[in-house]
Amino acid sequence: MNVSIETMSGLERRLTIALPSEEFESQITARLQDARGKVRLPGFRPGKIPLKEVRRRFGPAVRAEVAGELMQSSFVSAVQQEVLNPAGQPNLEVVKMDPGIDFEFTATFEVFPTVDLADFSKVSVRKPEADITDADLENMIERLREQRTTYEPVEREAQEGDMVKADFSATADGEPVEGTAGEDVEFRIGQGQMIADFEQGVCGATVGEEVVFDATFPADYRAEELQGKTVQFTVLLKEVKEAMVPALDNELFEQFGVKEGGEAAFRDDVRENMQRELMNAVKNQTKQQVMDQLAALHDFQLPQAVVQREIGGLKEQMLGQFQMSGPNTIDLPDELFTDEAQKRVKVGLVVNEVISSAELQADEEKLDERLQEIASQYGEPEQVMNFYRSNPDQMQNIEMSVLEEQVVEHILSKAQVEIVESNYEDVLSGRAIGDLEEEADAGADEEQGESSTADAVNSDGSESAAEAQETDDKEDK
Repeated sequence: MNVSIETMSGLERRLTIALPSEEFESQITARLQDARGKVRLPGFRPGKIPLKEVRRRFGPAVRAEVAGELMQSSFVSAVQQEVLNPAGQPNLEVVKMDPGIDFEFTATFEVFPTVDLADFSKVSVRKPEADITDADLENMIERLREQRTTYEPVEREAQEGDMVKADFSATADGEPVEGTAGEDVEFRIGQGQMIADFEQGVCGATVGEEVVFDATFPADYRAEELQGKTVQFTVLLKEVKEAMVPALDNELFEQFGVKEGGEAAFRDDVRENMQRELMNAVKNQTKQQVMDQLAALHDFQLPQAVVQREIGGLKEQMLGQFQMSGPNTIDLPDELFTDEAQKRVKVGLVVNEVISSAELQADEEKLDERLQEIASQYGEPEQVMNFYRSNPDQMQNIEMSVLEEQVVEHILSKAQVEIVESNYEDVLSGRAIGDLEEEADAGADEEQGESSTADAVNSDGSESAAEAQETDDKEDK
């Protein structure tokens, strides 16, 4: 086998591979000989068909079939011989395959780049630290009780804390105000879901009563045309439900999986979960900073085949989140995902180079800890652990996750690490290190850009109480 290499643009390479005609023709003849004993042709007895006739009828198809197989196998041998690392499947093209001359083809493909690791002492990380105080624990317990709050209809005036349903509309100078009407809108009074004057105007009303009052929108209201504007609301109250917050009793504890030990065991369990949340938040935020800086510190060409695969994965992920699949799926443009895909590919290549250069291997103790952490979320943890251990693909994913953590630890050992003393809430929200502030602001701006008649008077774009309840329940699960 003769192999020549041509460097194309960027990471693209082209191999020209030539195989002796004798090798090519012998495989074709062997394949035709085998077919001779199996095919059935009119006028010939089985197994007695002349090879010449078999070649005449099936030769071109067999030649193409053998050529395809030889190209695949020869390409693998060629890249091993030339010590190349393809980043994707090659584009194979036949150059010569006629009888009597050497079989020749080209293979065009991208190779993975050489990654020169940066000086990790240039990595700067802010690592938050916090203790879980008794006040944090009490706040979390109250939050969990709120998640299990139920609402019972009452025949009295609406008051703070009640869940109400109402129809409403607004006018200014006798004319309807666009974006200030809604039907069957549910909200909980006193939760800031509606503007303050609106909630105050509803307080004291009873079911079936229509109340009229003036309300002024805040100066920083998200809809600019309503900022500081005073309108007259007409509200028909249709339901009043009292919030029934569950007591700290065994019935509540069992809903959170604590069946023995009473309140003390419940508090211990909540504190353990909070500690786990805190630890994961610190780990994830630290890892994210490291990965972001790995992307910033390294600059090299990326194999477009790998970037394109990553774009495809990101598309599938987004469509899956929106539960969109099938023949009518929206064709999302690549440009939406290109930057993120390029960053992921770059960081992945750097991480792989760190693993290789530092000769890192997945720590068995850390693997067991990760398996136990995953399995603890299920009713039969031993069965879950056995499932993962017997599934090579699943174990490979866990090993890679553990290896990434070891890469982060390796880099942190050389990086500049600033310890940021903070508190539980700020660490979980990201405020402790400030890395989520811009994202939060961007998200708020994006929300403010959306409006509907039903939520036009929501004071801050927050979800309804019913939606908040559903979200909390999902998060708890």
